[in-house]
Amino acid sequence: MTQAPHRDRYAGRRADLCAAAAAAALVLVAVLVGRHLQDTRRTLFVHWPPLFADWDPHLGPGTPAAVLVAAAVVAAGPAVAGRLPWRGLLWAAWGTALAWTWSLALVDGWRRGVAGRLTTRSEYLTVLGRFHDIPAALRDFTHHIVSGGPAPWPAHVAGHPPAATLTFVLLDRAGLHGGGWAGAWCITVGASAGVAVLVAVRALAGETPARRAAPYLVTSPAAVWVGASADGYFAAVAAWSVALLALAVTGRSAAWAAGSGLLYGLTCFLSYGLTLFALIGAAVAVLGRRRVRERPVLLPVLFLAGAAVVPAACALAGFDWWEGYRLLVTRYYQGVGGIRPYGYWVWANLACTVLITGVATVAGLRRAGAAAVRRTAGPAGDRLALLLAAALLAVLAADLSGMSKAETERIWLPFAMWLLPACAFLPRPRAWLTTQTVLALLLNSLLFTGW
Repeated sequence: MTQAPHRDRYAGRRADLCAAAAAAALVLVAVLVGRHLQDTRRTLFVHWPPLFADWDPHLGPGTPAAVLVAAAVVAAGPAVAGRLPWRGLLWAAWGTALAWTWSLALVDGWRRGVAGRLTTRSEYLTVLGRFHDIPAALRDFTHHIVSGGPAPWPAHVAGHPPAATLTFVLLDRAGLHGGGWAGAWCITVGASAGVAVLVAVRALAGETPARRAAPYLVTSPAAVWVGASADGYFAAVAAWSVALLALAVTGRSAAWAAGSGLLYGLTCFLSYGLTLFALIGAAVAVLGRRRVRERPVLLPVLFLAGAAVVPAACALAGFDWWEGYRLLVTRYYQGVGGIRPYGYWVWANLACTVLITGVATVAGLRRAGAAAVRRTAGPAGDRLALLLAAALLAVLAADLSGMSKAETERIWLPFAMWLLPACAFLPRPRAWLTTQTVLALLLNSLLFTGW
């Protein structure tokens, strides 16, 4: 009578290992094929494909702290996440994510790891002097997107709507000058993305899976790129938009819908591609459909009213989002985006996703899918599986669009955060947490990442 459950557990663990091994094989093939293409054709424009990185084994002042944080979370993270009061868990999650992200960033040192990240020629801080008159800069923004025009924007400024650049303009106006403050902003805000995911998972699928996912969310390999890239900040804004919507549709307060809409509108004006968060928002609405049916007008109206604030403000200032996106597509194909081969990146991007989410997430997604198909996950598991499916769909849509060829370890950080809760399905958390933290430490210590 006891042999069948034992066999099922053994088969499940073997399937987990097979999924993890397949993901690792995908990464290895992407590295080998990518190196061959870059060495022979020079068309990838990355030095260590599939990542935008250079081989540079190194240690730094953050190394001891990163090892200590990793060891503490592996040893005690699951138990602590299970015992702390909920609000205490949220604060502990943010604090641990801050410690982990800062430690990893400082493996590269203060200048290379934090203060210099957003001051390179492609980044936002190089154009602050052109925003003395913000309304005039917004009216003129689209005139500088396409290469070959007058004073074209650097790559990251041209590649995003103006709210991304305006964030750093406003930080500078507030007296927080320079790359150090900009990097600290991205790390501090970006580290809260995992907290937002926990809030949403608890509201939609229950407290148990949220607590099980917490250690994975605070020590993910994605933290290598959260510290310090602007996309970590974008990930947090998008995540809190979903979290507030989850609170609204599960009956906490209808007012949260307005806050969710406001943050979603801001998300769309931070990055064009993050409009795909509408897919995750739609899954949240489906999961909260009972509450939505009770207030079929109020919740959508509040959400849309909030979502209109940032677009309306930018439109009144003279920025046309659709024109900006059209010109971005032109700019994208003027540069390396028009040369990088779609046939490689359409699958190598997925290898990047494995690296930022870890093989534990792949194993967790396998378990989530298997449980959903067999109807063995229970209501909470099914609800979490739907949320994960929406995140996967957003990643696939971004991938197939062809507008994310390379650098997706940074660009897809916002989506990656919503794949990490799949780890709640995994048994033996210490073993899987070890794989996650070791991967992050190796990535940060063996490579110098470009973002």
